[in-house]
Amino acid sequence: MAHAAPTFRAGAAARSTAAVAPLLAVVYGVWAAGIHRAAGPITTGNVLFGVLTGLIAGALYLAARALAPRLPRELRAFVWGAYAGVAFGYLYSLTGASILRSIGNAALVAGAVACAVFYRYYSTED
Repeated sequence: MAHAAPTFRAGAAARSTAAVAPLLAVVYGVWAAGIHRAAGPITTGNVLFGVLTGLIAGALYLAARALAPRLPRELRAFVWGAYAGVAFGYLYSLTGASILRSIGNAALVAGAVACAVFYRYYSTED
């Protein structure tokens, strides 16, 4: 049937989470370390900063991923929007921008992600 909704497989979602979380953590940590070093030499402190930042970003992703399915769609959209806003705002603040500019841009990203996630859940839930 062409009009039937796709089925959800819990095992596939668990495997995709297990694969995405470490990749997200590594990319975020490398990106943060690259911004933090400001084109200077790679140091031990810079590598530790990247590893710690990546671990925190990965842990927050897994926490949001575990918490979101239990929430109604409005709060679920808020959780993903907040995660995206905080992640973007922290990276933006590492560039040396003012705190107000970092907060403003993070709020724009958070709002856009929350709206997109809300629309997705609103249009696909039963």
